Amino acid sequence: MAMDLSRRQLLQRSALAGAFLALSSNPVLAQLARAPRLIPWRNWSGAQNCLPLARLAPKNLDELVQVIGQAPGKIRPVGSGHSFSALVPTDGTLLSLSFFNGLLDHDAKTLQATFAAGTPMSRMGPALKAVGQALPNMADIDYQTLAGAISTSTHGTGVGFTSYSGGVTGLQLVTAQGEVLDCDAQRHPEVFSAARVSLGALGVATQVRSQNRAPYRLRERQWIAKTEELLEDVEKNTRENQHWEMLVVTHSDYALSIALNETTDAETPPIDPAEAGGNEFVSIIEKLDKYGSDFPEARRTLLNSLRYFASFEDRVAESFQVYANVRNVRFNEMEYSVPAEHGPACLREILKLIRDKDLRTWFPIEYRYVKADDIPLSMFEGRDSCSISVHQHYTMDHHNFFAAVEPIFWKYAGRPHWGKLHTLNARNLQPLYPRWDEFTRVRQALDPSGKFLNAHLSSILGVA
Repeated sequence: MAMDLSRRQLLQRSALAGAFLALSSNPVLAQLARAPRLIPWRNWSGAQNCLPLARLAPKNLDELVQVIGQAPGKIRPVGSGHSFSALVPTDGTLLSLSFFNGLLDHDAKTLQATFAAGTPMSRMGPALKAVGQALPNMADIDYQTLAGAISTSTHGTGVGFTSYSGGVTGLQLVTAQGEVLDCDAQRHPEVFSAARVSLGALGVATQVRSQNRAPYRLRERQWIAKTEELLEDVEKNTRENQHWEMLVVTHSDYALSIALNETTDAETPPIDPAEAGGNEFVSIIEKLDKYGSDFPEARRTLLNSLRYFASFEDRVAESFQVYANVRNVRFNEMEYSVPAEHGPACLREILKLIRDKDLRTWFPIEYRYVKADDIPLSMFEGRDSCSISVHQHYTMDHHNFFAAVEPIFWKYAGRPHWGKLHTLNARNLQPLYPRWDEFTRVRQALDPSGKFLNAHLSSILGVA
């Protein structure tokens, strides 16, 4: 038996050696054997994925210019992977700016600061506080990189506040030809205007300068109220609070209302991140859906009864500690921004559809306001807007749910969030953006061969 086993091992090893010899004698097979290991990529929710030819992270500007000049095929910059739309996937090169990180410069007089574009938003608050500055507003999630956030016009809430892109005062961009452009209102103004919301289609942003303010604390107040009453009081809620939003509980009559206002009060003791920003509230809703979705009327009764058990203590902390929340329940998301005056009607119609069709979903609907800006491809260009987000747990099918809701957004001239799921292409999008041609001219001039386009961008920008 021992002799048989040795003979078998010898045969196996001989076959393996023969395979290697065959590889070395065949140029094509030998080249495949030497090919780099392909590393798959997927986004945070898992809905987007790709197998790129290469995943590169240049360490400095010179390396970045070299990569852009030498990389074969398409190039897509990638940040934290927190976009739900197909902005990133490519079979070419994925380009990470993870080494382009941190505060680069600041001005104490103008309260402006420049960060490397790969800096996660979560690291900007402490760095700015150390130099006597703070972001005027922040989004609910701070996992995104700075470049990713401005490229998609990511935003928080508040009728007096624009998206992150509206605060950009300058940026550095590396083009498809490897040219390094320092852009602001005086230098390359047309490029600067378009690049504040670029979808990564104009080049690779390496630095971003933004207008900030002095550090401040916020008080967060949360309460449950009837959704219809909150909608009737929208003008009051948005006027009396610097930042106001609501999380509408589907299949119920109630919503969680959240107001943030600047304060000089002392900070309150830290709380468990799982309880901040309505996280505990959302966890309870998830459990009720799991056991009550087959009994719609009982589910509505149970959800409505939450108002008797939920209680929220005010929280006071540094602004960047209050704005952003830990979101450890994964989901897919679709968001549209409609003209501010149409927000209540649009939400009412969505809730009626969910109720009438008993659409399967349990995630709350997020309802916020954003101030107008003057950026060609911003969702908020030229109009104050109401942003409405619908979500679906990542394990549940989102396609049918989003397909049912999306036409309601179209009815109210909604513009889709570039980083969220939608089904529009250039033919549908162009009429929504008065300055669409301004952006496409800049893109064509900077990247005539479409080096920074993938299939999704080609579709939404109308590039063959």
